Amino acid sequence: MPAPTRSRSRHWQWLLIVPTVAPLLTPYTNRIEPRVAGVPFFFWYQLACALLAMVVITFVHLVTRGDDHE
Repeated sequence: MPAPTRSRSRHWQWLLIVPTVAPLLTPYTNRIEPRVAGVPFFFWYQLACALLAMVVITFVHLVTRGDDHE
């Protein structure tokens, strides 16, 4: 029986770059407009980055969690 390949599921970890880089785009997001419910863009963008990070980290964890037990 061949050993399971771990490299396929390791590719999912590249998605973790997205929530790492997104909040660092401050020069492009440092503005007031567009507002959402009266909240300036910069602040709701940072909140959206936190939510994006939670979703991406959870997804990567669920996809790759079986690798530790093989």
